Amino acid sequence: MAVNSLDPSAVSAPAWAEKMEAYGSNHTVIDQVLPEMMHLIDPHWYQFPPMNPLWHGLLGFVIAVLGFISLSGNGMVIYIFTTTKTLKTPSNLLVLNLAVSDFLMMTCMAPPLVVNSYHETWVFGPLACALYAATGSLFGTISIWTMTMIAFDRYNVIVKGIAAKPMTNNGALLRILAIWVSSLAWTLAPMFGWNRYVPEGNMTACGTDYLNKDWFSRSYIVAYSIFCYFTPLALIIYSYFFIIQAVAAHERAMREQAKKMNVASLRSSEAANTSAECKLAKVALMTISLWFMAWTPYLVINFTGIFETATISPLGTIWGSVFAKANAVYNPIVYGISHPKYRAALYQRFPTLSCQSAADDNTSHASGKTAICEEKPSA
Repeated sequence: MAVNSLDPSAVSAPAWAEKMEAYGSNHTVIDQVLPEMMHLIDPHWYQFPPMNPLWHGLLGFVIAVLGFISLSGNGMVIYIFTTTKTLKTPSNLLVLNLAVSDFLMMTCMAPPLVVNSYHETWVFGPLACALYAATGSLFGTISIWTMTMIAFDRYNVIVKGIAAKPMTNNGALLRILAIWVSSLAWTLAPMFGWNRYVPEGNMTACGTDYLNKDWFSRSYIVAYSIFCYFTPLALIIYSYFFIIQAVAAHERAMREQAKKMNVASLRSSEAANTSAECKLAKVALMTISLWFMAWTPYLVINFTGIFETATISPLGTIWGSVFAKANAVYNPIVYGISHPKYRAALYQRFPTLSCQSAADDNTSHASGKTAICEEKPSA
């Protein structure tokens, strides 16, 4: 079936009625797929009727909004971190790398998905499908491992304290290089025969072939999940567990010292009612929860595909794309805007964004490990 034109008449009342009629008839979700894409379509999808056009419209709208917010937020993080001298530290190179990865992911993936949602199928051909899926895998893996390295850096500084070896610019760049090289290796593997990139069930996006029951193809999904999901998640949880433990011990020691000195507190300011370890626990819980919500839908979809195909529907495959791309929206908030010095620089460059005075941004409420927690990007 020919691809709909971009002409406004394509969304006229008769055309919309025709689409709704097809949705309720014996048409299938692959009817509008380009002929050159048919060899990539798994027989599993032939049983499903076309998705309700409303879902395509909603997907396109949501991705367009997420793309705008992500590009604006990450672009601002990149601009501030690269033009502010006080933010040019080794640790912040990791935050900058995360912003660059998220920015490139939405730049490469949001526009094609919006266009395909309009046409209700993939319209750019097999090569673009593979490149689209590859860029999503590449930048997604880079973001995941960059967040892991950020957690490791905080573990090194907060838990090990003065015994820790400070990270240098060269050390940060080597970590970033390792992240990009390893992520690229996993991304290129399907292009060289270990699994492949194919259209997903909604036919507007592309990803790995999780419906192939060949164990060689399945092994890629399993190995990729271990490297890009289970291992990073375990390392992030491990890091924040010991960070919270170390900060809690530090706070306890400060309270005991205050009792011995017969003072209410050793802090210069006790305005905040919540203890430092509780604050850090909330930040850690938020980081892990958002990470889990972003990437778990894709894991569930892929594992359902390689072990139990029957439960996957075209509509269900949409949510993996939406949740993963949403990760690029809130990363600037978690890793950038919550950074005190970043907020100060942001309010200085863009005063209209400040809802309140930034005078307290650089105020330290504790010494030692607690001060380190507040000084580093909170996440």
